[in-house]
Amino acid sequence: MNDSHENKRSIYAENVIIGNKSSRVSSAIFVLLCIVPIFSTILFGAVDKVTWVFITMFGAVIVLLWLAEAWKGKGFLLAPSAMQIPMIGLLLIGIIQLLPLGSVSVELGIPASRALSLDPYATRFFLLHLVIYIVFFASCLTFINNESRLKKTFLMVIIFGAAMAFFGILQRLANPDGIYGLRATPQAIPFGPFVNQHHFASFMEMTAGLTIGLLFGKRTAKGKKILLAIALVVMLSAIVLTSSRGGVLGIISVTAFAVLINFFSGRWSKDKRSTSEGSSIQQKVAVAAVAIALIFVVFGLVLFLGGNDSLVRGLGVTNIQDGVSNGRSHFWAIAVRIFFEHPILGAGLEAFGMAFTKHDTWSGQFRVEQAHNEYLQMLADAGIAGFLCVATFIYFLFRQGLKTISNAHGMRRDVAIGALAGCFGILIHSFFDFPMRTPSNAFFFLLLCALATVSIKTNHSETSRRRRSTTALSQ
Repeated sequence: MNDSHENKRSIYAENVIIGNKSSRVSSAIFVLLCIVPIFSTILFGAVDKVTWVFITMFGAVIVLLWLAEAWKGKGFLLAPSAMQIPMIGLLLIGIIQLLPLGSVSVELGIPASRALSLDPYATRFFLLHLVIYIVFFASCLTFINNESRLKKTFLMVIIFGAAMAFFGILQRLANPDGIYGLRATPQAIPFGPFVNQHHFASFMEMTAGLTIGLLFGKRTAKGKKILLAIALVVMLSAIVLTSSRGGVLGIISVTAFAVLINFFSGRWSKDKRSTSEGSSIQQKVAVAAVAIALIFVVFGLVLFLGGNDSLVRGLGVTNIQDGVSNGRSHFWAIAVRIFFEHPILGAGLEAFGMAFTKHDTWSGQFRVEQAHNEYLQMLADAGIAGFLCVATFIYFLFRQGLKTISNAHGMRRDVAIGALAGCFGILIHSFFDFPMRTPSNAFFFLLLCALATVSIKTNHSETSRRRRSTTALSQ
């Protein structure tokens, strides 16, 4: 009796792992995982608290469906990944920062909070966001678990990214009074649905990275490569038009990473199906020619659209002032001071704006909430403990991502390269800005982390078909 029950449980778990269509709950969770990043991007990058009401509801529904799946299958499915550990560690740091462990002081007759965080209110909201991120990421690792879902996910990212790039270019050319012609942004320059044009460039880096990964794929059909090239041109044009120097540096990093991984992994120089060294050289020359052609097409398109100022500023050859963002050296120096004052656990997650005022020597015209460097801000907000969490996450990401690239083949390998390249690009951009503080970028980053590292299962029929194809080729 017990053996029969265990067999049924095992069969059900296997069905869920390979994405069996009979698991409607699993499919519903997957659909929600695709909706959340799209929804958050369309609604101004989810920078408004009202948007987070809906995102929190999505997260709650995912958890309830996940529990229903566990009850139906007599077991809770969770994909093991070391990257979840530092995220939970950061959550614990935030909880400690809210404990009444700080000293009590009184200013203007008002007693200060005893919490370690200098801004407990902001820290609470950060922790709420972090919980949703953890649920979203764990769900991606668990339910993007077969080739069909993998394909649907990367197609969603590329198509949506190209659509947003096209919309952003049209909006910039039309120069409306606000986003969608509805929302004014007097203290920022918007692009597409984003309040901050530099963060839109970061979004494009991630979607372009996945596009480049598939464009470089040898098994991608020529017709599809043409469509990917068109999408990539639109994305690159949007990046240049944002006038974001960090965006230009990010997309260069994305491209360089994808090219180097392809060459060093030996997929072109050591392809078993290549019949001569000359064909391998021709492939390299062709790829280089296509890359150069894309660069000229993008720059020509930007100049044709009237983006001269955007082009020269994006390349960093102009002294155009852009307000508060030009004070990065000032922000970075203050972030270091805050870190030295709170070296272990920091001043409080998302409390940089409060801590900044103590050291600010400017006139106070601008309210500075971010350090314009994600890594320095993490040192200031969460000290050495928080920085170690971030560094550990990045280490696990690239260790597992490179392992996936080494072991995978075909489409799975192309997706892993593109996703990891997109992650690399936004991590480079984060040295000069705070793109991860836009929630929609955080959702897409975590989605790419899952695409780069998740273990993909195939059903038996697909495996048998591949084995027969391999046997036929060998004969």
